[in-house]
Amino acid sequence: MEYKRIFFPLGGGGELRGRIHGALLIAKYFKAHIEIFKAQVKPSQMMKFDNNLPEPVLKELNAMTKDRFEEELHIHETIFNEEIKKIGDITASKPQDGQATAETITGEGFRSKLIEQESKYCDLVIVSSPHDGRITATFEATITKSGKPALMFPREMTEFNTDNILIGWNDSPEISKTVSRAMPLLRKAKRVHIISSKEYIKDLSQMTRLQDYLLSHNIKTTYEIVKTTKTPGQALLKYAQEENFDLIVAGAFGTNKGLRELMFGGTTKYMLSHSTLPIFMAH
Repeated sequence: MEYKRIFFPLGGGGELRGRIHGALLIAKYFKAHIEIFKAQVKPSQMMKFDNNLPEPVLKELNAMTKDRFEEELHIHETIFNEEIKKIGDITASKPQDGQATAETITGEGFRSKLIEQESKYCDLVIVSSPHDGRITATFEATITKSGKPALMFPREMTEFNTDNILIGWNDSPEISKTVSRAMPLLRKAKRVHIISSKEYIKDLSQMTRLQDYLLSHNIKTTYEIVKTTKTPGQALLKYAQEENFDLIVAGAFGTNKGLRELMFGGTTKYMLSHSTLPIFMAH
């Protein structure tokens, strides 16, 4: 399978240009079509007490919100077109087979609900890392509600490739599913390395079985058992950065604890706050 259609919802916060730039880089790399999505919600949709407001007041609030949304959309479109020119080899158009294309789309309503629906029509959802590692409704909806694999990338990213991939294996159903969903990336990679720890691997034959499975898909791998640290996620990220990997494949979360759990235990905050690398996940 190839990633031909990518969905990227724009959340709030800063680094807007950087986030759009990073998303376009990913689309260019995969020669895919990307939809950059922005949502608008009216005051009348947010306020439970809107029935008690005079109609002229509510209309004025909706008009003000619409004006602000159109102003923001103009800014986004300007940045979008500037970054397309800057990156090159990607055009602002509808999908074209074998060529990187991009368009902006909008929706009206609650952002997380719209994302849940709109993200179903793609092969891959991408999301920028949340500001300060805080998991927002937008971020969680993007990762968990589409049923698609997800790629989280840094808010400021100047290049993207998947030549060198690190798999963080914790023997969970989540990482097993993630590895299967990452096959298109793993097959094209020049180097695939697996790390795990004694906490998760009791018998090294488990690693051999994993390597055999990947080899059946023509993916050659190496592996290493590493020591974890007291800071959750630190061992995985530190290893990836020191060994010059381009992408991390990680089983990010389970159904019981949600996004609060990440590969190598504990809270996701360290990984979300400190990762300078894209992370591929599946729910």
